[in-house]
Amino acid sequence: MPAAPHTDDPRTLVSVEWVHDRISDPKLVLLDASWHMPAAERDPHAEYRNGHILGARFFDIDAISDTSSPLPHMLPTSEAFAASVSALGISNADQIVIYDTVGIFSAARAWWMFRAMGHDKVAVMDGGLPAWVASGGATTDAEEEFARAAYGARLSPSSVTSLAAMQAASADASHIILDARTAGRFDGSQPEPRPGLPSGHMPNATSLPFSSVVTSEGFLNAPSDLENLFAGLGVGEEKNIITTCGSGVTAAILTLALARIGVEETSLYDGSWTEWGSTDGCPIETG
Repeated sequence: MPAAPHTDDPRTLVSVEWVHDRISDPKLVLLDASWHMPAAERDPHAEYRNGHILGARFFDIDAISDTSSPLPHMLPTSEAFAASVSALGISNADQIVIYDTVGIFSAARAWWMFRAMGHDKVAVMDGGLPAWVASGGATTDAEEEFARAAYGARLSPSSVTSLAAMQAASADASHIILDARTAGRFDGSQPEPRPGLPSGHMPNATSLPFSSVVTSEGFLNAPSDLENLFAGLGVGEEKNIITTCGSGVTAAILTLALARIGVEETSLYDGSWTEWGSTDGCPIETG
């Protein structure tokens, strides 16, 4: 397994101190990519308007998606992604740092989207907005306007797993499949949050709740702890890795944790359990 990176890595994870030191850099773009499950009854855009880091732009995971799909926040085409990012005033040369109001949650999904679209200079701010505020960082309710920028995106097909590819990988056990949902949803003992969707898991998947890689304070676990955790799951062997969850959000936390320790050749099943569990013919196991 590759050696873990230094504490601050502008391609995966940076600290609030790293952001403080560079907050005036014109090539640093901050994005608030907060998102919450519908049951939380929270409006992330309204919360952004009430308080965000000065200069941060709101990245709407639901809006910047394939709106033609019945599945939630599926990855859009590279052309649609580029248009949305251009409208936010972001260029390909910018260093992007993404945060959310939980700590390490939906910011990882936005990070994965940029990485899948070929933008390498992108990181998640460890601890999110709570860590920023705790460090004495200021917030504002002022919304700025940003001039449209030229942005180009090119999707890396290997970053995304389709339903057909997921069915094949599950059937022949050719990949390490890591499921970020809670253990109860994985083993079928707890219901799914989306009505009408059965719980359980796909054959040959391994349960790895995203809470296993994140501290209770909302920080990503230390690289050494992540290395030990993933080594125990067979990561580092010859099999490729696919991350999955309920709708492709918390799977990205596992993807981020893997990249943090140098394991970057991974793929994310974008449809995740929402697609698998609602598609006829997809086998579901419990226990």
